[in-house]
Amino acid sequence: MIKDGSKVAMDYTLLVDGAVADSSKGRVPLEYTHGAGQIIAGLEKALSGLKAGDKKSVDVTAREAYGEINPSARRVVPRMQIQNADKLRVGDVVGASSEGHHFRAVIIRIDDKEVELDFNHPLAGKNLHFDVEIISVK
Repeated sequence: MIKDGSKVAMDYTLLVDGAVADSSKGRVPLEYTHGAGQIIAGLEKALSGLKAGDKKSVDVTAREAYGEINPSARRVVPRMQIQNADKLRVGDVVGASSEGHHFRAVIIRIDDKEVELDFNHPLAGKNLHFDVEIISVK
């Protein structure tokens, strides 16, 4: 039975807005340690108590997944600070770093003078649906 400290292997399919966003099908099962914060909180909580062979559909709210959209996670920077700005378009993902930390951001606006970047996780604000099958619990 899945409890804190259990080593769990599972197959999953993630649906976002009704469309498949990710799946372990055709790949090795996802392995994680239960209670270690290695998967999103809402999914981890829903899997407690399951055992090998169990299947479950789980709906996870944005709050218990990647959080709500944080408006303060957007930044406007001078275009000249963005490498290869001439080749970038709205929707492109760029890397950024600050004080030794690395981030990814999506360009949400670009003009002649500045670029607006969104540092929210791509799934922030989204409710998630998982179809899960527990393969093993150790």
